[in-house]
Amino acid sequence: MRPSALFRRKSLSALLQNPPADEDLHGSHPGEHGLERHLTVRDLTALGIAAVIGAGIFSTIGNASHDGGPAVSLLFVFTAVACAFSALCYAQFAATIPVSGSAYTYAYASFGELAAWIIGWALIMEYAVGNIVVAISWSDYFTGLMDGIGVHIPTYLTMGTQSAYAGYHAVLDLMMGGKPLTSATPAQLEAYKVWNTAPVLFGDARLVCDLPAFCITVLVTALVYIGIKESKTASNLLVLLKLTVVAVVIGVGVFYVKTANWTPFAPNGIGGVLKGVSAVFFAYIGFDAISTTAEECKNPQRDLPRAMIYALVICTVLYVIITLVLTGMVSYTELGVGDPLSFVFKKVGVDWLAGVVAVSAVFAMTSVLLVFQIGQPRIWLTMSRDGLLPKVFARVHPRFHTPSFSTIVTGLFVGIPALLLNMDLVIDLTSIGTLFAFALVCGGILIIDPRGTSNARFKVPYVNGQFLVALILIVIGGLVFSYNRNAVNEFWRTMAGEGGYDQFRHEIPMTVFLLFCVGLSVISYLRRLSLLPVLGLLTNLYLMTQLGISNWMLFGGWLIIGLALYFSYGIKNSKLNQEPASAVV
Repeated sequence: MRPSALFRRKSLSALLQNPPADEDLHGSHPGEHGLERHLTVRDLTALGIAAVIGAGIFSTIGNASHDGGPAVSLLFVFTAVACAFSALCYAQFAATIPVSGSAYTYAYASFGELAAWIIGWALIMEYAVGNIVVAISWSDYFTGLMDGIGVHIPTYLTMGTQSAYAGYHAVLDLMMGGKPLTSATPAQLEAYKVWNTAPVLFGDARLVCDLPAFCITVLVTALVYIGIKESKTASNLLVLLKLTVVAVVIGVGVFYVKTANWTPFAPNGIGGVLKGVSAVFFAYIGFDAISTTAEECKNPQRDLPRAMIYALVICTVLYVIITLVLTGMVSYTELGVGDPLSFVFKKVGVDWLAGVVAVSAVFAMTSVLLVFQIGQPRIWLTMSRDGLLPKVFARVHPRFHTPSFSTIVTGLFVGIPALLLNMDLVIDLTSIGTLFAFALVCGGILIIDPRGTSNARFKVPYVNGQFLVALILIVIGGLVFSYNRNAVNEFWRTMAGEGGYDQFRHEIPMTVFLLFCVGLSVISYLRRLSLLPVLGLLTNLYLMTQLGISNWMLFGGWLIIGLALYFSYGIKNSKLNQEPASAVV
């Protein structure tokens, strides 16, 4: 294997030769057919809102506010700025390479085949693994809603097998050790009860599974399989519904705001605000799913950039307002709950709106599932076209014009784990995979268009970063030292070895990030790099440092599995092995 094979890039002309959306490829490519162009800028914006306004606004926003107080509203702004830098880079790529594949395709054009495979593999964590979390959350909301109207689903059919098994053995260990059951958490006691009372099948096997999570995944997968036209109609209706509910929540909630609850604004300092980074960023992931539908857009070069920016701006404004309303209605100390919107309205006595929120949360989660189930098959479709996955993943249904096999595999990939597993660490893992994709997209723009000279229909505005990159980093460093000096001093003590190895290894991501900042400042000075992609790259990498060393280790393990697949299959079957030299850069 020649090392250059790992970094071979597809030329723009080769990338644009993917089967066009309106062409039927019967006969020349058995089993492959074109996708259909149905999506307008309104549909794309709705898909972006559908992906972003979901679990974040109905669940994770509560715990983030509990940790950081009202200042979490600023964290939403900061995260949105990080996403905006990435969105601009995505938009330029989408205008230049209007084909399916999202960050995978963009990495193929800029970094080369190995990076493209890595990002394609990492995107599974955003779309498929992320949807496992959404499906389980949907099940929790749905079960609560059914209980509220008097329909009780047996608990053994609403709890993941792994959660029940782990909780059962945790309580069993306490009992065998002679410890009081008060040492167990309520969730463990519930799991113990469920495991003991569940029906027994095939000897000692227990019937314990999260059936609602599996069923909603099957239903959404079936909708995505049937067609993009049907999917966009469903998405538009769901988005209209939840935006209406969010508007009502804001309109009613503002009358119960007590400005005294906004003091202190950041009760736990910067550290408390940043504690919610993974939860807040998880609320934003998905706007990039718009780019996976490029081959189904009527005018991708014009509409994709617009839709990304529109969706990001709309969702950021809503998140900030909702955060301020929530933390104004009740004290931030009470918001550490899984359903904060319902909770605050029950707290102020508006029970009817709490019920409306519970219903809308079910639909909101459904729309997130829908968008992610659309995105993942189209990435696999593109990777298969490039030869990095078996040909069957590129199969397009002759009637529905959707990636049929990839859609089914995605449904199984999400549905079966949601049926059996819990979602510990999955939110952070999903965030780190997404941030990695965002960082590579920003870096890709610095490779293909470092000085903003591209003729693309849309491009990132060029601002000379020769001096500004270093200046901005110095200013930020000064502010951090001034307002968070204790954390800075603790970092340097740890680097000096005072905290021991265990504490030191937790600072490894930040150490690498600081060294990267210095290196990128030097490169920006020497090459006059475009400022906005540089800031996008740095903000995404910084957010990755906040996700903890354990998540980095799991992410590293995930990438090792992906690399093993690439070197055993992808590199040998890559289409670039058979392409003429003009297709390879």
